[in-house]
Amino acid sequence: MNKKIRRAGITVLVAAGVGAVTALIIRDQITRRQRDLFSGNGLRRLAALGHISRAPASVDVVNLLRDFIAWEPHSLLRERAVSIVARMEEEVAELILEPKLETV
Repeated sequence: MNKKIRRAGITVLVAAGVGAVTALIIRDQITRRQRDLFSGNGLRRLAALGHISRAPASVDVVNLLRDFIAWEPHSLLRERAVSIVARMEEEVAELILEPKLETV
């Protein structure tokens, strides 16, 4: 019985460690993708737009994309960013207009 508890405890600790490392790696990748939005390489900018388009809508992301639209020299990438901004603005507006009611 004691060995089973020890193995279960070690398994839980290993799983928690793997989860923490995974979270750090994901956070690092998200930060890198947002930095790639203003890369000199057009394919990296396209990949960053794809990554950001799957992110939850927020005012910060909308403002970032507006800066990108003003900066981007290629019309294809600008149009993609404009469509993402339009969708995210709708999502943010819905969140503002529909306050969540607290249940007691």
